[in-house]
Amino acid sequence: MKHHALQIVLAGLLCAASELPADDPVDGETVRTSGGQTEDWTNRKYQPANLWAYRPIRQPVPPDDSRHPVDAFLRAKRPGGLAPAPTAERLILIRRLTFDLTGLPPTPQAIDRFLTDKRPDAYPRLVDRLLKSPRYGEQWGRHWLDVVRYADTGGFANDFLRPNAWRYRDYVIRSFNSDKPYDRFVREQIAGDEITPRSSENLVAVGFLRMGPWEHTGMSVARVTRQFFLDDVTNSVGQVFLGHVLRCARCHDHKFDPVPTRDYYSIQAVFAETRFAEVDAPFLPEENTSGFEAHRKYHRQRTDANNRMLASLPDQRVTPDDFGRHRLGRKWKLLFNWSADRYRPIAFSVYNGPGNVRRRVASRLRKPSQQARSKSRPNRTSILDGGDVFSAGEPVRPDVLSATGLAATIPVSFDGRRTSLANWIIHPANPLTARVIVNRIWQGHFGRGLATNPNNFGATGQPPTHPLLLDWLAMEFVRRGWSIKSLHRLILTSAAYRRSSSHPHPDTVSRLDPNGTGYAVFRPRRLAAEELRDAMLAVSGELNPQAGGLPVRPDMNLEAALQPRMIMGTFAPSYVPDPLPAQRNRRTIYALKLRGHRDPFLTTFNQPGPDASCERRETSNVTPQVFALFNGQESSDRALGLAARVLKTADSDSDAIHLAFRLAFGRVAEAAEHRAAMAHWKAATADQADPPARRQEWPTRITRRANEENTGEPFTFTETLFEYRDYVPDLQPHQVDARTRGLAQLCLVLFNANEFLYVY
Repeated sequence: MKHHALQIVLAGLLCAASELPADDPVDGETVRTSGGQTEDWTNRKYQPANLWAYRPIRQPVPPDDSRHPVDAFLRAKRPGGLAPAPTAERLILIRRLTFDLTGLPPTPQAIDRFLTDKRPDAYPRLVDRLLKSPRYGEQWGRHWLDVVRYADTGGFANDFLRPNAWRYRDYVIRSFNSDKPYDRFVREQIAGDEITPRSSENLVAVGFLRMGPWEHTGMSVARVTRQFFLDDVTNSVGQVFLGHVLRCARCHDHKFDPVPTRDYYSIQAVFAETRFAEVDAPFLPEENTSGFEAHRKYHRQRTDANNRMLASLPDQRVTPDDFGRHRLGRKWKLLFNWSADRYRPIAFSVYNGPGNVRRRVASRLRKPSQQARSKSRPNRTSILDGGDVFSAGEPVRPDVLSATGLAATIPVSFDGRRTSLANWIIHPANPLTARVIVNRIWQGHFGRGLATNPNNFGATGQPPTHPLLLDWLAMEFVRRGWSIKSLHRLILTSAAYRRSSSHPHPDTVSRLDPNGTGYAVFRPRRLAAEELRDAMLAVSGELNPQAGGLPVRPDMNLEAALQPRMIMGTFAPSYVPDPLPAQRNRRTIYALKLRGHRDPFLTTFNQPGPDASCERRETSNVTPQVFALFNGQESSDRALGLAARVLKTADSDSDAIHLAFRLAFGRVAEAAEHRAAMAHWKAATADQADPPARRQEWPTRITRRANEENTGEPFTFTETLFEYRDYVPDLQPHQVDARTRGLAQLCLVLFNANEFLYVY
C-alpha cells in the first residue's frame, strides 16, 4: 500500500518512554513529546503502568501451545484453585452466538440444524455461517455507530435535519458485511475524498468527520462554530481510532497523559481546511433506493399543505395568529425543501479548502455549511490560549501524537493532510490503533474490554487485565490483513467464549475472582434496546428484513410522538410513523434517529444518546422497564402478533404453547411450565371475553399553541398528519378472538422472562 505524502520515521521500535535511561520506578518515567507549554510539564515523569498504550505492540508467545492461544493467555492469569466452568449447552451456545453476531434470536430451524449436527467442526461452521449473514453487518454496524455518534439530525436547539446521513449508516453496514480490512475502513472515513475523489463510497465514508452534533444559525459567530467543529473532529478521531480523549489537551497540556497542547492543535491542523459540503455522489448499485416514491408522496402533501396555508394568509392587517403562522410556514417551507435532499444522490461529506470546489462539490452548498472560498492558501493553525478561538498563540504545523514515537510528515497544502494522518494511524508500528479496535471487538463478545475504557487508554482509564493477550490479538489482527471477521473467529472459537454462565462452585468464583477477570464463567448480558425490539419482531414473524435505505419511522408511544419539538426556532413537524407495517417493522438500526426526540421505549432500555461517543453501553434494571414491557404498546403489539402466528400453525392448544416457547426461548416448555402456561392462557381468555377490545383511533390533525418568536404574541396553528390518513396499524385486539387475545397475554409473559431478555 502506498502511503502517499506520509513518510514514516520510526524512532526505533521502542516507545519513547523506554528509550530513555531507566528512571527510578518510584519517580516514574519521562516521555519524549513535542514539548509542553512549560518546562516542568515537558520533563515530568509518569507511572510506568500508565504508559502501557504507548509501548510497542509485542508478539508474545502463548504460554501453552496445546491450548487455543486465547485460552492459554487467560489461564496464565486465572487465580490459582479456580477451575473454569464447563462448556455451555448447545442451545445456549447458538442463542449466544446468534445474538452476538446478528442481534437476532436463532430460528427453530437453525437450532434444530445445529443440535443435530454431530460433526466435530459444527461450532466453527456455525460461526462462519453467521458471519456471512447480512444481519451481521447490521449488528456490528450498530456498535460502530454508537462510537461515532450517528444521528439523522444535528442536535442543539435547532436539530437541523441531515437528509443524507443514512448513506453513511449503510456504508458502515456494508463495510462490516464485506469484511473490509480495518486499515482501509479507517482511511476511507478520514480521507476517502482525497484518496479517490470520484468514488461515491468514499465521499459517503468521510461523513464520519461530520457525525458529531453541530449547528450554525444566523445568530452564530462563524469562527466559534467553525472552531467547535475542529475541536469535535479532533477529539472524535482521538477517541474512535486512538483510544484517547484529546479534548483534555485543548486548553492546557494534558494533566495525566503525555499529550501536550501542541499535539492537540497539530492534529487539529490536519483538518484546518476540511469544510462541510453536500457532494454529488451517484447512488451505488448496492444502495437501497426503493420506497422513494412512497416517501415523496407524503413529502409533497406536507409541502403543498404548507404552501396553501401561506397563500391563505392576508397581506395586510394580519392578526397575531396570521403573523405566527406565516413565520412558521416560511420555516417549514425551507425545512421541507431541505429534507427533499434525502431522495437525491448527495453525500453528507466534506472537501478541502477553496482549491477544488468546482471539481468535487455540487453546484450549491446547502445551509448551514456555506463557506467562504476566496482564500488562495491554507489557514494557519495556532495554539489557542485557554481554547479561546480569539486568543491565537504559537503557530503549529500539521502533525501527529508525538508520545507514540512514530513520526509522520504531513503536507501543509490543501490536499493530502488527512490521507497522511490516516496512514499514520494505520501504520503497523502505531501502538494504539490495533489495540483499540481489538479491544472493542473483545468487548462486543464478553461485555467489557480487556481494557475497560475503550475510548480512553490513558491514565484515567483502566489498564488491560491481560496485556499480553491484547498484544497477541493485535499482532494477529494486523498479520491477518486487519480482518475483523478473522478476529471474530479467533475469539469465538476459544473455550472462554463457549463457557457456561453457571459454575458448579459459584461461591469459589465470587471469592477468588469477584471482578470476573479470570473468565472462569461467561458473564450473562441483557439484550440491548435494539436487540430487544428486533427480537420481539422476529419471533412474532413481523420483522421486515429489508436492508438499507431511507430511515424508517417505527411506531412510538403516541403521547411521546406528539410532544412538541423545536427545530429552526419553531415547532418541528410532528413525529408520525410510516403508514404501513412493513415500513415500520424493520430493524431498529434503520429507524430515524433524532437527537432532539428519542424513542422512550429504547431509552428505557439504555439506548445511548448520540451526542457523545458511547464506548460501552450501560445496563440498568429499573422499574420503568417492567412497565414498558408489560404495559407498553410495542410489547403488546408484538405479543399479539406472536399469538396469531402460533395459532395459525399449531394443531392444538398444547402445540401452541410449545411453539410459543420454541420461538421465544428456542426450546419446548417443560411439564410444569406447560401446566402453568395453559392455566394462565385459560384465565386470560376468560378475562378477555368481556368487555370487547376497542379499536385505537389515530389523529389526523393536531392543534398547537405557541408564542410568536419576535412579538411574544400567542397564536395557534393546525397541523395535518397525512401519514395517519393512510395508516394501517399492526394486528389489533379487536381483529382477533378472545382465545388469541388470551394467548397474547401468555406471550407477553414470555417476553418478560429473563430467558428471553438475557443472553446466557
